Amino acid sequence: MVAYSIKDLESLSGVKAHTLRIWEKRYNIINPSRTDTNIRYYKDEDLQKILNITLLNRKGFKISKIADMANAEIMQKVAELTDVGELFEDQIDSMMLSMFELDESKFNIILEHQIAAKGFEEAMNTIVYPLLDKLSVMWLAGSVKGVHENFVSNIIKRKTIIEIDRLLQSQPKTKLRALVYLPEQETHELSLLFLQFVLVSKGIKVINLGSNVPLIDVLEGKNIFYPDFIFAIFNDSFSESPLQPYINELGKNTKDTYVLISGFQTVSQQLTLPSNVKILNGIEQIKEFIDTVPTEK
Repeated sequence: MVAYSIKDLESLSGVKAHTLRIWEKRYNIINPSRTDTNIRYYKDEDLQKILNITLLNRKGFKISKIADMANAEIMQKVAELTDVGELFEDQIDSMMLSMFELDESKFNIILEHQIAAKGFEEAMNTIVYPLLDKLSVMWLAGSVKGVHENFVSNIIKRKTIIEIDRLLQSQPKTKLRALVYLPEQETHELSLLFLQFVLVSKGIKVINLGSNVPLIDVLEGKNIFYPDFIFAIFNDSFSESPLQPYINELGKNTKDTYVLISGFQTVSQQLTLPSNVKILNGIEQIKEFIDTVPTEK
């Protein structure tokens, strides 16, 4: 069982702890449990109920009216609203609720609605990544189970691959080539896929080697594909060993290629970069860098 503090509820719902306490005392909306030492805590079902109530409240339902609703009625009202809501926070909360319920149909409807309205990249920036940020907080709290993480990741991966395939139906707009990969012990492919999408949308031909790739395979791919850029992400890898020797070896064997690296380990470790290696913090910096590169080789 996961135990949330009221600060956890505030972080995950976006409702101030002071407001939650008023809801609790005045309307008896949620009732915290208590430990043997009389410390208040909240359960998964409390979090889900707060997310539902928050969504209804943003849609104009008064707290006093929501407090009179049975849980089944609250869930029914949310079900009626989640497919058509337009506020970002509403959509994020709706997707979180769909995740808790493992309701793929509802999750897909919300995501497809956002993609149709804003385009894939904007939907990722305004909906998907804020959702993942919230899930990371829940992961630290221990409230997201492996099944929830896999549920969300696999849906978003599938959507990203579909968007990449759609873009690949057109000829590349430039002669630029990029090789992207995750090093050994790095397995979270979602960021890599979105990076591939961004590069392909810029008209760049991309080879994605995937995750957990040995350096020897990266260098072999370079010698076959002749990329202008090599992109790598270092988050979980090299968390217990220095990244510097790897970067030295990569830079030494790719002197005629830009090597662009990002991820937590690239900023948490003090690195001395070879002349052809550059750290780019996030997709926006990567896009800015690509825009400065001549499109003809």
